[in-house]
Order: sequence, then C-alpha cells, then structure tokens
Amino acid sequence: MKTTDIPAGHRKDHMGRLVPEKQIKAIDLARDELVREIVAKAKAQSDSLAAFKRGAFEDVDAFVDLSAEQYGVRLGGKKGNVSLRSFDGRFRVLRAIAENITFDERLKAAKALIDECLKEWSEGAAAELQTIVQDAFRVDQEGNIRIQQVLGLRRLNIEDERWQRAMTAIGDAIQVVGSRSYIRVYERVGETQYWSQIPLDVSAVPL
Repeated sequence: MKTTDIPAGHRKDHMGRLVPEKQIKAIDLARDELVREIVAKAKAQSDSLAAFKRGAFEDVDAFVDLSAEQYGVRLGGKKGNVSLRSFDGRFRVLRAIAENITFDERLKAAKALIDECLKEWSEGAAAELQTIVQDAFRVDQEGNIRIQQVLGLRRLNIEDERWQRAMTAIGDAIQVVGSRSYIRVYERVGETQYWSQIPLDVSAVPL
C-alpha cells in the first residue's frame, strides 16, 4: 500500500495494517516522528556527502590534468591515486581508487602445487611453511579467501619450480571485479609528522 493510499487519520503499522491514529499511543506517535525526523536529516547529509565526493573527484581530476598540461601530456581514463598537500604542509587530500579482486578456479591449482611441495620438502621446513600456507588459505568470517594473505605468498623466496608455477597460477587467478573510490582529508597534528583524518563517516565524528 502506497503512502498516498492511506486514509486520513490512519497510520500503517509494520505489518501493513491500517490503524486509526486515535488508537495509537502518544509515545508511539512521538517515536515515529523522531525516527522520521532523524531519517530525513540523515538523507540530507548523505546527499550532501555524495555531492561533496563527486565534486572533490572532479576537482582533483581537473587539477591533475592541469598539472600534466605543463609537460604537454593529456591524461585519459582513471588517473589512479593522488595525494595533494597545501602549500604550508598543514593539510593533505588523498584521492584513492582501490580495486576489488577475487580469485577464479586457478587458485585451486595453485593450492594443489603448494601442497605437493610441502609434502616432499624436509619435515622441519614443511612445518613452518605449512603454518604460513594454511593461514593464507584460511577463509574469513564471511567464508571468503583472505586475498592479501594469499598474495603475500608470492613474496617468499622459494626456487622450487612447482612453487614458481603455483605463484604464476595465483597471479593468473586474480580477477578484478570492480573498484571503490575514496576521498580522505587530513590535517597535520600541530608541528608533528602525524596526520589526523577529518572524519566524513558519521560513526567517526566526535560528539
């Protein structure tokens, strides 16, 4: 039932039933009014943040293009991560684009090759590596492979040809499934080398 279909003097409850307002307790009406007021303000803030983010991205992109033009270069497409600082070094703006990646079925081939290596290598070395590998392939609370831990295996300096093939398989299994973009704004803490992020997330804003 649409809001416009609700008869005057009635409210729709959480089960979709029409209830005459005179039968609703005053405290329930007051709660409803408060919730709707906060939701309206939250939506307005969300729209404002969305407009800020779009504008900030456009401004940073325009500045990157302006800077590149000094060298006769024209940039196209995504321009990647950019960090800009104020002249006095007090403020910093970070524009970041993070790719969301996952692994396809070739990750199973990589795991099988790694298991072969662990079975044949000396028992002492295998015990240490077994912990590293099992931790890397352990899933998180949502049942997803922990991507950074798996990618971290490629930093191990192991010459075995099967291990190298496993690392190649891990690289080939990477699939980019999208990206997320961020604008982060920082202010230097006094005269120190530390930065304090200006919160744009309601949960991070101090009361």
